[in-house]
Amino acid sequence: MAVGGIAGSSHIKDNGIKPGLSISQIINMNFGFFGIQYSFGLQQTAINPIYTFLDADPAQLPILNLAGPMTGLLIQPIIGAMSDKTWSPRWGRRKPYFLAGAITCSIALFFMPFSSALWMAAGLLWILDAGNNTAMEPYRAFVADKLPKAQYAKGFLTQSFFTGLGITLANLSLYFFQQIWTGSSDAGIPYWVFGAFFVGAVCSIGSVLWSISTTPEIPPSALELETLRSSRKRGLAAVFEPFIEIAGAIREMPSTLWQLSLVYLFQWYAMFCYWQYVSHSIAQSVWKTSAEKNMALYSEAAGWTGLVNGFYNIVTFMSAFGLVWVAKKYSARYVHAICLGMAAFALLIMPGIENKFLLFAPMIGFGIAWASMMGIPYIMVANSIPPEKNGVYMGIVNMMIVIPMIIQTLTFGYVYEHFLGSDPSNALRFGGVLLILASLATLRIKTNDVEIE
Repeated sequence: MAVGGIAGSSHIKDNGIKPGLSISQIINMNFGFFGIQYSFGLQQTAINPIYTFLDADPAQLPILNLAGPMTGLLIQPIIGAMSDKTWSPRWGRRKPYFLAGAITCSIALFFMPFSSALWMAAGLLWILDAGNNTAMEPYRAFVADKLPKAQYAKGFLTQSFFTGLGITLANLSLYFFQQIWTGSSDAGIPYWVFGAFFVGAVCSIGSVLWSISTTPEIPPSALELETLRSSRKRGLAAVFEPFIEIAGAIREMPSTLWQLSLVYLFQWYAMFCYWQYVSHSIAQSVWKTSAEKNMALYSEAAGWTGLVNGFYNIVTFMSAFGLVWVAKKYSARYVHAICLGMAAFALLIMPGIENKFLLFAPMIGFGIAWASMMGIPYIMVANSIPPEKNGVYMGIVNMMIVIPMIIQTLTFGYVYEHFLGSDPSNALRFGGVLLILASLATLRIKTNDVEIE
């Protein structure tokens, strides 16, 4: 397996300009994102039902999801800063982190269905999210490392494609195994959950190994290597170096990133509301029940939620490359603002739909918006980031994602009980309003546009 190689195709040309890659090369380098997002898809749709099967109260769901944003806040910026200063002739710069994250994810995915108590499932989610975050941030920086700026759109929207594909298959696997595998464990977790998570464990490590084996990293120049060696600290200084670098990068952060942070505050708070309460909302509007009243019917609703989420992710990977053309023709911020508006409309009308088949209609706009969320903001900010700090700034962008999620997990339980009447449908509508605010905030972003191929 050739990893971190120094093949001629990986070198920067003599004039310092990175050569463009073919679409097949861009697909190969991003294929590992498929496994990472397969894991994320299982988290989106299956983790909260697992908590419910283990007798969690709906009002507990936000705090039980604290693992994702907290590990993102703690791990991604640090991994980003560390990977910026990593180079191994054998392993490369970003690949060691892909591999370590994928192995951790696979182990956590395998053991998750065996959870016998709520605390065990919550603990495994912390491990799973730690692995996901270790792998994900270097993947964002990998695109900026390998591609010229004119191909950033293709790179990041290829990741959107694999985001949609991975999450789609993860969600469809829940419904598929529900149809062929009946019964449940002693703890009450249905066996269809086991099948989906076992497949996820294989996809997580398998797809990352494919990318590692097919895509060489660009080796640093002699000057860059010398700079890396001379900047490397020892002892306590090495421990605190990533934190010092992150703090310095935040102080010098381009205005585009500060403007994006307001968008993300509304956008990601809203998305967490959706993922936590969509199965409960569908159970209420379509099956006219709740987990407290009828766990068997709630299980059906959770399986159908997998289909609904799978469908919007089909739309995501079908529309991802189309967004490259749209972003080229029109300003990226206008594209993202419109997409967020479509997602807001979906969440506002979804709780009123009583026919389970009609639930797919608003998911068309939601899926296009999800493709935009996974790609367009990175196009907007990548041109503003100093190339030598790709890793740390992509980690900081992720901080702007997870901080709203942390705020949501710590506050929304109270909001849900005291302002939304403990009604999951109102949780979705609340998310819709926040997405409207995110759309308006997007229009304030000023970007440095670069010609897109």
